[in-house]
Amino acid sequence: MGGQKSKSTASDRTAPSDAMPSRRRMTQNYLVIWVDGNIDENPEDCRNTLAQLRVVVSEVNVCRTLEECIEFLNEMDEGKAFVISSGALGQSLVNDIHGMPKVDAIYIFCGNKERHEAWAKDWPKIRGVFTSIKPICESLKKVARECDHDSIPMSFMPKRCTTDAASNVQNLNQLPPTYMYSVIFKDIILEINDDDAKSIKALEIYCKKKEIPDTEINELKRKYHQKSPIWWYTCEMFLYGMLNWGLRSLDMEAMSKLGFFIRSLNLQLKQLHQKQSAKFKKSFTVYRGQGMSEEDFQNLLDSKGGLLSFNNFLSTSMERKVGMEFVERTMKKNEDIVGAIFIMTIDQSKISTSNTPFAMIDEHSAIPSEQEILFTMHTVFRVVEIKRTPNNSRLWE
Repeated sequence: MGGQKSKSTASDRTAPSDAMPSRRRMTQNYLVIWVDGNIDENPEDCRNTLAQLRVVVSEVNVCRTLEECIEFLNEMDEGKAFVISSGALGQSLVNDIHGMPKVDAIYIFCGNKERHEAWAKDWPKIRGVFTSIKPICESLKKVARECDHDSIPMSFMPKRCTTDAASNVQNLNQLPPTYMYSVIFKDIILEINDDDAKSIKALEIYCKKKEIPDTEINELKRKYHQKSPIWWYTCEMFLYGMLNWGLRSLDMEAMSKLGFFIRSLNLQLKQLHQKQSAKFKKSFTVYRGQGMSEEDFQNLLDSKGGLLSFNNFLSTSMERKVGMEFVERTMKKNEDIVGAIFIMTIDQSKISTSNTPFAMIDEHSAIPSEQEILFTMHTVFRVVEIKRTPNNSRLWE
């Protein structure tokens, strides 16, 4: 932290290795950059702070100057950054990085809260001014979940491509490669029948290599069969973020290590759908609010009349307000984002529920939710209409 030397953190042993980490360590859609000019003054505090941060975000990088932080951000080729800045560097740093799309959230970590709150309130991406690391970690859990929500991998298939592919097998190569690869992976992984104990051991080895906190790995080992796959998917730990990142980046090692979990989650959705099928006899509507990059949104516009595939498990709500509240939060903190409310009409009679199971998961979720419907991987929708909302030029439905 800046402002009070007694609260500054980091060590000569820890900081250099964290300042320029290898990109291969990334197993989530986000990372933390901690910026503090006094970071070498209290090694024990540094280790404790890093340990707490890594429980939430596996990759934490340390920078001592504004220039180091900006250089690191410029070299990032994927994912989002959560920046934690000392009070001493905060105002100058925020002025330089706030406009970067890859900067998702900023925290001011200081010894004098009142001194910095006055200027910090003018910057939408600043999540607050803090004098201890614990509330920062609590907030990071929330923003990490939001980041994963917006980072769900999608494939856009314009009407022309789907028509050509259907009329001629040779034209299948017009479909997005990411969609084809992930569909093939899903088909293969659902046919495998590995032993859970062996699979969890393989995941443990992989997680240790990726520096996932031992506390989370051990909890998964001890309690995996005590909780349902939906509970593990919705709880605040590494599984959700790693799965999202693996499917988005098509990282075969991560995807294969999580194959047993994908199978279990898909199976539970099938079982729940069979039990709940009477609830879905009539067509119904679900909603999903999401922030999209300009590029992805343009791809969506180009897909009108075509198809849209969500290449991960898809969380939706039967309550429009849930989707609206989410997308409004996302748009408030980032002016580069286009807001989208997906309004999805579900007609069970037109869906192969053996291939595309979905279920209401409120009773099984680790997080209280409002009429949440979870769909399996690669649920495909036809894009019928796209229109701007009347009250917000950046929000579409």
